[in-house]
Amino acid sequence: MFKATRLIHLPGDSDAAASDALVRDLRELTSRLAPHRSLIQPTLPGVRNGGDVLMHLQFAEQTAWHESEHDVETLLDAHRATKVDGVEYHGSADGFAEPRSSGSVYRTLLLRVAPDTPEPAVERFEADLLRMPRHISTIRAWQLSRVTRSTGASPWTHVWEQEFTDLDGLNGPYLMHPVHWAHVDRWFDPEHPDVIVRDRVCHSFCPSDEAVLS
Repeated sequence: MFKATRLIHLPGDSDAAASDALVRDLRELTSRLAPHRSLIQPTLPGVRNGGDVLMHLQFAEQTAWHESEHDVETLLDAHRATKVDGVEYHGSADGFAEPRSSGSVYRTLLLRVAPDTPEPAVERFEADLLRMPRHISTIRAWQLSRVTRSTGASPWTHVWEQEFTDLDGLNGPYLMHPVHWAHVDRWFDPEHPDVIVRDRVCHSFCPSDEAVLS
């Protein structure tokens, strides 16, 4: 499955009506592409570098996205998007969907591992991320993928996606869980010798009425 995600930033003076109009027009445009799955929503309060609108599309073949990418960019220009952070990737097999219940919040994290990082360290970092759902029950589905093409503030290398039970399940049990700050945070902490993520990250999330990853 080929995936494309865009975190779209609107001008600072934009209001909710501007986000809603962009969401409406993006949904109309992308519906013609017949994606396997589509999620286009305003982001929720609390995102960090996460944009005002999150667009996530999945296709059986990447050509469907590439043939329409210019039309999407033209639409974003028409809506005065000031910045777009995005990734394109083939969904990794490193993911799972729990059968307990579907999530109501989709979250994506775009990050860049330093280019001089030894591959064994990258693999340990990836393993630590994938260990988190074993301990955090509010994660209903997850997937970690390496990026094939990126745009925006950094040359992103990874995208870490989850579906959460609700917003509290993201802001509480996930971000505050010991497995997060005791095992995962060290890869992001500039004062820790294990740090490999040196650029800023994009932490974005939005409502989701349907399964995204399963």
